[in-house]
Amino acid sequence: MYKLLGGLKNYFKWQDIQTDNAVFRLHNIFTTVLLLTCSLIITATQYVGQPISCIVSGIPTHVVNTFCWISSTFTMPDAFRRQVGKEVAHPGVHNDFDDEDAKKYYTYYQWVCFVLFFQAIACYTPKYLWDMFEGGLLRTIVMGLNLAICPEEEKCAKKSNLLDYLLKHIKRHKLYAIRYWVCEALCLVNIIVQLYLMNKFFDGEFMSYGLRVMGLSDVPQDDRVDPMIYIFPRVTKCIFHKYGASGSIQKHDSLCILPLNIVNEKTYVFIWFWFIILAILLIGLLIYRAMIIFLPKIRPRVLNARNRMVPREICQALSNKLDIGDWWLIYMLGHNLDPIIYKDVLAELAKQVEPRRTKSVS
Repeated sequence: MYKLLGGLKNYFKWQDIQTDNAVFRLHNIFTTVLLLTCSLIITATQYVGQPISCIVSGIPTHVVNTFCWISSTFTMPDAFRRQVGKEVAHPGVHNDFDDEDAKKYYTYYQWVCFVLFFQAIACYTPKYLWDMFEGGLLRTIVMGLNLAICPEEEKCAKKSNLLDYLLKHIKRHKLYAIRYWVCEALCLVNIIVQLYLMNKFFDGEFMSYGLRVMGLSDVPQDDRVDPMIYIFPRVTKCIFHKYGASGSIQKHDSLCILPLNIVNEKTYVFIWFWFIILAILLIGLLIYRAMIIFLPKIRPRVLNARNRMVPREICQALSNKLDIGDWWLIYMLGHNLDPIIYKDVLAELAKQVEPRRTKSVS
């Protein structure tokens, strides 16, 4: 299992240059790795172990197992509310009496590993787009100044080059910032769409899945319908038809055990809670971004909070003189520059940007 999952550790490598937000990385990196891990575990369980085992007489077991796995199995939803051992043999398992409308068929467990893989791709897409849009700009202009341990002459030259870039490219970073914020909004859209599609995938049972699982502790064992068993049944039924010796069609009603659903049910409980938490974090992040965009007065405080060594007056001056794109770039530089170097760069930028702006106005 370690060999199977060991390759995913590369996603958690420390980024020496950060071009995004922590919540953004939770969506794009942690969630992607989480979904890929779940997909690999379920795939290994599905193809290494026995995903289905059916009980039937008169037919080779492997034939029925293969047939029921590639077709579908079913339960009787009404039987979930009956007493196990007295009214029904297992939760959801009861005589169908040839009533097709009363059956609930299960086919999605065959597709879970593939669905998780495509979910992981969808979660990684905003990061892929942002890396393509960003193009290594921050890494280029930081020039190794995230580490202050370098010769003083080299440090001064790099700071001078950084200031030259910032002064020559004033009002040219608005599209840079907008693209990043769009990628952040795309993360929330992705989570909401995935929740909706998973709910459709599980026949409308997923949206309240986690809440119903949490509510089990308050319900007596004999009176509750376990939502995990209802969505991922451990015992189901399967009908197999074959020709008898006289050429008549014979019906074989088999009982099937699905051990793979033990893994599926726990996997989707965790995914449900994580997606809800992530959706809340992303909504909070977008509200915060909206405040930065539409409430310019809070920008000096945000910039000062990035590095307390930078005086509030400098943060106020830069926030007043720079547009939102340039402000966002110097804010992101605060994630990547050494704090002392960052303070020096902002102080010098505040001195030099004013004459340039004043001259252009006059």
